Amino acid sequence: MKFGKRLKQQIEQSLPEWRDKFLSYKELKKLVKLISTAATLGRSMEDGVAEAEFIYLLNHEIEKFNAFFMENEEDFIIRHKELQQKMEEVIDKWGPKGSQPSEMEYKEEMAKIRKVIVNFHGEMVLLMNYSNINYTGLAKILKKYDKRTGGVLRLPFIQKVLEQPFFTTDLISKLIKECETTINSMLPPSESARIFHAERDHQAVPGEGIFRNTVAALLTMQEMRRGSSTYGHFSLPPLNLPDFEVIQSLQVIFPIQIP
Repeated sequence: MKFGKRLKQQIEQSLPEWRDKFLSYKELKKLVKLISTAATLGRSMEDGVAEAEFIYLLNHEIEKFNAFFMENEEDFIIRHKELQQKMEEVIDKWGPKGSQPSEMEYKEEMAKIRKVIVNFHGEMVLLMNYSNINYTGLAKILKKYDKRTGGVLRLPFIQKVLEQPFFTTDLISKLIKECETTINSMLPPSESARIFHAERDHQAVPGEGIFRNTVAALLTMQEMRRGSSTYGHFSLPPLNLPDFEVIQSLQVIFPIQIP
């Protein structure tokens, strides 16, 4: 699949409010074509203007990625702490050693929290995918630029990209792993499925879309991180993210078909 189509697919599978935050690949591709055509026809002035616009847009895109990624990262840190606090409150109140022990209340409240964590986990995976797909798009368009214009922009620009906040995803990876550990330590999926079964009979469960998109994002990240020779030294590192045992266990709660 060509990258332009893959990017479009990823945008469609992302959260609606994220869809204008991805790489402006089509605009950058048009500028590369304009630069290449102007250079071939010997139109140095047009070539210089288009090249300046191309570099300006590249830098603008980096700023856009960083602002969006850091805003979401900060939000995820806050939400993660709030979820931990909520779990502690439920345990302290309705748990076996709580102030008002109640097995029924405990199971129901923990199942609700588990559902929220599943959605939260999905959002963070989508942010990881956001970072991956935009990095890949930048590498693609820079390779196209160098090939069509004879320039050498890709190497220095990618070195700059590797130091950007949107590419530094260690913290999000850590939060994702912690969410998986929490999910596995809470009520078993079968118990959560039983509690929410009635809700599924009457209305669509919020988060089904997030879950579906999470699986799609994981598949995309795996594909992009298989050591493609397209990027050589600048390939994305091997995937070290959610294993599919977690995803399969969540399907018990949200038994949907992934196309």
